[in-house]
Amino acid sequence: MQMLAIFFDKVRRNPHFSLKYKYMSLLKASFFSGLLLFCATFGANAQNLAALPPFYDAANAWVDSIMQSLSPEERIGQLFQVAAYSNRGPEHEREIKRLVAEYGIGGVIFFQGGPDRQARQVNSYQAMAQVPLLVSLDGEWGLGMRLDSTISFPYQMSLGAIQDDKLIYKMGLEIARQFKRIGLHVNFAPVVDVNNNAANPVINYRSFGEDKELVARKGMAYMHGLQDGNILTSAKHFPGHGDTDVDSHYDLPQINHDINRLRDIELYPFEQLMINGLGGVMVAHLNIPALDARPKQPSTLSNPIVTDLLQKELGFQGIVFTDALNMQGVAKYYEIGRVEVEALKAGNDALVFPQDVPKAIAAITAALKSGELQQMDIDRKCRKLLLAKYWLGLAEAHSVERQSLYQDLNTAEAHLLNRELVAASLTLIRNRNDILPFKNLESKRFLALSISKNGQRTDFQNMLGRYTKMDYANLKPDASSSQTTALRQKLADFDVLVVGLHQLQSRPRNKIIYNQAVQDLLTELSASGKAVIVALRNPYTLDKIKGIEKAEGILVAYQGNKVSEELSAQMLFGAIGSSGKLPVTINKNFPFGFGIETKGGLRLQYGAPEEVQWDGGWLEMQLDSIVGLGLEAEAFPGGVLLVAKNNKVVYQKAYGHHTYDKQIATKTDDIFDFASVTKITGPLPALMQLHGVGKFDLEAPMSAYWPDFEGSNKADLTWRNVLAHNARLKAWIPYWTSTVPWWNKWLLKKPLKFKKNTFAMDSSAMFPIKVSSQLYLHKDYRAKMYEAIKKSPLNEAPGYLYSGLSFYLYPDMITQMTGREYETYCKDAVYRKLGAYTITWNAWQHFPMERIVPTEQDTFFRQELLHGYVHDEGAAMMGGLSGNAGLFGTANDLAKIMQMYTNMGAYGGEQVIPEASMREFTAYQFREAGNRRGLGFDKPMLENRESGYVAPSASESSFGHSGYTGIFTWADPEEDLVIVFMSNRVHPTRLNRKVYAMDIYQKLHEICYAADRRKVPTMNK
Repeated sequence: MQMLAIFFDKVRRNPHFSLKYKYMSLLKASFFSGLLLFCATFGANAQNLAALPPFYDAANAWVDSIMQSLSPEERIGQLFQVAAYSNRGPEHEREIKRLVAEYGIGGVIFFQGGPDRQARQVNSYQAMAQVPLLVSLDGEWGLGMRLDSTISFPYQMSLGAIQDDKLIYKMGLEIARQFKRIGLHVNFAPVVDVNNNAANPVINYRSFGEDKELVARKGMAYMHGLQDGNILTSAKHFPGHGDTDVDSHYDLPQINHDINRLRDIELYPFEQLMINGLGGVMVAHLNIPALDARPKQPSTLSNPIVTDLLQKELGFQGIVFTDALNMQGVAKYYEIGRVEVEALKAGNDALVFPQDVPKAIAAITAALKSGELQQMDIDRKCRKLLLAKYWLGLAEAHSVERQSLYQDLNTAEAHLLNRELVAASLTLIRNRNDILPFKNLESKRFLALSISKNGQRTDFQNMLGRYTKMDYANLKPDASSSQTTALRQKLADFDVLVVGLHQLQSRPRNKIIYNQAVQDLLTELSASGKAVIVALRNPYTLDKIKGIEKAEGILVAYQGNKVSEELSAQMLFGAIGSSGKLPVTINKNFPFGFGIETKGGLRLQYGAPEEVQWDGGWLEMQLDSIVGLGLEAEAFPGGVLLVAKNNKVVYQKAYGHHTYDKQIATKTDDIFDFASVTKITGPLPALMQLHGVGKFDLEAPMSAYWPDFEGSNKADLTWRNVLAHNARLKAWIPYWTSTVPWWNKWLLKKPLKFKKNTFAMDSSAMFPIKVSSQLYLHKDYRAKMYEAIKKSPLNEAPGYLYSGLSFYLYPDMITQMTGREYETYCKDAVYRKLGAYTITWNAWQHFPMERIVPTEQDTFFRQELLHGYVHDEGAAMMGGLSGNAGLFGTANDLAKIMQMYTNMGAYGGEQVIPEASMREFTAYQFREAGNRRGLGFDKPMLENRESGYVAPSASESSFGHSGYTGIFTWADPEEDLVIVFMSNRVHPTRLNRKVYAMDIYQKLHEICYAADRRKVPTMNK
């Protein structure tokens, strides 16, 4: 009866049996039926519910033949897992080969090194082995735990925060793939210790968390992924290393809980994994009096623990691995050789990291002769290991293919999975007044402070800077009081302080290595009412910062690698959401299971092509080829290409240099002259806003908003016709030529002589408008430009003709309709709302010149290299502040505008432009007349798509514009696709039209559609 009660209690405690045995209550009501089932399944000894390991096969011809070929001594050798390193010299490698050849060791466990070096050694060792070697590795977070040039997935505490266990299963499957690719067979993972001791020095961040159910669930997902990928799992550290405060690498930890507590907490995850087919267990070096009362008795060497508890009571039939036998938890108390004998007597199957194989084998042989050990036990263990080898495919010899090994271990899909895991782990634990994600960017001044080891700009700060204007400060953890005082004075000028607490050790320990001055500063910032703290480190450390719970926002990111830093920054701005829950208790303010969920998708996310199911390698190859041909042909000296799909920037790359002398390499955050792209990014968003609130009527005549046109040939032209380039307006007026005397034009005399009251070489009250570095326009000349537009004749033929004339008028119109200066209105009502702070007129006033890409070497008007000054002559004569040209900015900030347009006016959780206006302005206007234009926007060709500069595959809902200086941008709402290509093709001369002759824009654009058509399956599918 008691045994049956235990059986049903285990069923009740196992969530995975709830469906399989959903009628168990009926079975329990029938004692007889329950007894039959119990006895038939588990036998009279009431062994636990442990399922058979995946490699179990009672009859196996290959195993039988190998067993028959091995001598008793060679069977002993099969039990050894010897430490191997691929970063050590030839002497170490020769020693491993000697152990393989002379002692027939059963396997090796690799530690530090590199993938290619390890693959070479695996092939070499396997070629020598009489019986294929079992090759193992401690890969709790993947190959990156031991090998350089490989991927490190998140630590298990990060995984403990993830709510979707399918992601952890996929990680296990991917780690299995990588293990198999490099010739590995066993992963000593997962750690299923319940970390209920925050001071644990050795498990800690390696545990999924403090809750037994969570640890069991996450561990099971990881285990299934590994074993479904045909890698043997070894859960550790049995019977549970979580509640310790001593590192067993250096001494023997003691656990003083009673048997009931151990069964309820520590053993629970191991039981659950065993129930579900666990293949291996690693036994820890622990002293547990409740299980074995002998003083200083390590659990690894304890028969009551390994044999009686693990194998008999719990019924585990998989492989029992010792923890490393060189660790002081055992080595400190036993002689070399004696440790291995005691380990086998305790019931272990595999001896991991023996200190001296010859001594150990000699000691085991002596123990067999004395009767202390039995050959039948050695044979049983050997057979079990051979069964595992057969399941792992070792019956068939094969070597590790070293060609393309790095690429195969570092696939884009694996990196994408890593990003997904990190993003899903982010845990928001404080969000006062919904400060996150950040809103109203136009009204906030941001400063990003990082406390990091080297005190330099961090990846976290760089990603924050992609979203809005960001000032930066950096502190080292040992900053002086004078340094923190100076920083305090600077912080007072900002509305939001984003504070990154960076990981200072090689692992996210639970210690905080900040001096008192820095800790005092953090306490003060937390109480300032404007701090958002991001802990890129062990969550336990937050409890060590006094008053941190008073911060406006706190995000836990668990570890401080580049991926964690960048995704944390993206979460703060709402590009991705937060869904993680604390896997451990920090303190009473932040208990286990706590986490605040937020939604993503508010702003552009920065990721990889694979996130939208594009083949990133193919995409980069194609785009690089097209841009490379342009560079080679000198179609432009350099450029920046950005592609966004599904609200994600999936490609952003800088090419070439600012000029052909190759002195300054182009960077992705360089500032370019937008040229005519200004039309759709300067006046147009303002006009759409005004249209949305009824202040701008498309059917109104031009004279309604420009009264000076009353009585002119333009008075009755509607703004719809004007914006659609359907109003018979002249294409352009070369205003500057009217300022040059006729004789100077004909003689081409240089420097140019200008008419009186037009230009001067120095500024004054009469000549205040700066046109270039040494040329100033008369204060009244703008009126003459307006008059020239008014008096210009209309084209006789009706229909489409591209004209920039009306765009000179919009700045004044917008100022009159809004009551605010044009530039101020555009920046406040549009750009700053988007966080697009680099978009501005007159770049020379706002940015260092080395960040601005120069355009033309002007040889006929301003007679200088145009650098920071608008290229377009007419816009220059408007003081650089015009509607037809004049804007400068980065590709990243232009993409924000285009993504907002793609979203039909929405961005950052705000409807920046009314949707109805967006749809009206981006639609074909006079299609029946053969006009392809929207209102201000360009649209795809109506016929002969291949003849245009836009991808033939672009949908009819798409729109965009190009700029004379070498700019192209296009948005496709139907495909949620944005492209931005920036170059300075007019350098050194506008006569260079190769970018058009080579169809660079169209080819780049079409590749994006081709990438979408050839979507590749992702790990999410």
